[in-house]
Order: sequence, then C-alpha cells, then structure tokens
Amino acid sequence: MAQSQNDTDALAVSLFSEILMADQLARNRLSKALPKGMELSHFSVLNHLAHSGSERTPAQLAKSFHVTRGAMTNTLAKLEAAGNVHIRPDWDDARRKLVTISPAGRRARDAALANIAPIISEVVKDIGEHRVRSALPILRELRVKLEENG
Repeated sequence: MAQSQNDTDALAVSLFSEILMADQLARNRLSKALPKGMELSHFSVLNHLAHSGSERTPAQLAKSFHVTRGAMTNTLAKLEAAGNVHIRPDWDDARRKLVTISPAGRRARDAALANIAPIISEVVKDIGEHRVRSALPILRELRVKLEENG
C-alpha cells in the first residue's frame, strides 16, 4: 500500500526532529567535556587538520565545514592566538594563506579527544555497535543528499 504525501512528510519531519535534537544534545555534552577555552568548532578544525596531514586554505576548511569564510577566519584566528595552528602565506599565490596544525594544537586535540571519546563510546555501547554500524550508511547517504542539494 502506497504511503500518502502526508505520511511521507510526517516521516521526514520526525527524522529531522530526531537528528536535530540528537545534534543539540551531543554538542551540549561534548562541549562540556572539552578542555577549558576550547569550543567544539575549534576541536573539529584541529581534528580535521590532524587527520588530513596537509596544509589547507581557509576557503577549503570553510567548504569542508559548510561555514562562511568569515566564520572560518574567526575560528582560525582564535586557534592561531592559542598557538594551535600555524597560518602562513602561500608562497605560490600571495593572495592565499595555508593552515596547518601546530604541535600544541595536536596536543590540544589529543587532550580533547581523550575527554570526549569515553562519552561517545558509552553511547555507542548503550545503543549497540551492530545497530550503530547499520545506521552509519543511512546517515552518510543523508549527508551526501543534503550536500548535493545544499
């Protein structure tokens, strides 16, 4: 039996309501666990740079995080002031800058990860690893669809 448009709309609203509430709750819990002075956006950028292993432009970072260049510039300025990133001119194109994680930034990221990993692991354990693994492909597909349509 085919679902009506109202049923589909209700399902979509329920899905996004759950995602948005889970996002809010996760951000709240993780923010409280971060080292003093570190914001979730700071951790996210440090984590990204630590995993990438290469320099990134502020524009590339803004695109990766789906934020404006201004928002990324603000985050990078705070990270640079804390000594967590190095920002240098691009020697091939003086209009651009390149960002890399500093040794202090790597230590700050590692300290933050040590604080938040147990929280995330507890949630995964409570839900069940198998169920979380089965949800990941759906969440990835949802993210890709939103990126394509955004």
